[in-house]
Amino acid sequence: MGKSQVYSLDELWILSDRLMRELGRAIPKEAREYEIGEAKYYLVLVVTAVVWQCFFLGAAGVIFSASSLFSGIMIAICLPITEILAVIFYHEDFKAEKGISLALSIWGFFSYFYGEFKKSKIEKPALNPEHNGFTTM
Repeated sequence: MGKSQVYSLDELWILSDRLMRELGRAIPKEAREYEIGEAKYYLVLVVTAVVWQCFFLGAAGVIFSASSLFSGIMIAICLPITEILAVIFYHEDFKAEKGISLALSIWGFFSYFYGEFKKSKIEKPALNPEHNGFTTM
């Protein structure tokens, strides 16, 4: 790899510094132009950050206590729920893309749980210490 293909840590630091400076200029401007007030803009930013942190903490907790597949299924079901809530509360149009997304997410959600249900119905050997899988005479 040549020098032009590899970014050094210094170059990444400069890039992130420039990005933060631009955000530092853009956020107060957006706050002044926010329809319902500057204070509510910052309140929305803080609440959004807290909700996202709780979401990712919950996703990590699901991975820790169940599986990453189950966490992925739960995250996938959040997308159509968000779309449905946007239709209800923000009166957005329910277009074909939202319907397809909703159908596929619900299909994946229920097929995962149906698979788990079928797997739990498969008879597992009893853990009975008297039998231990051997026949006694």
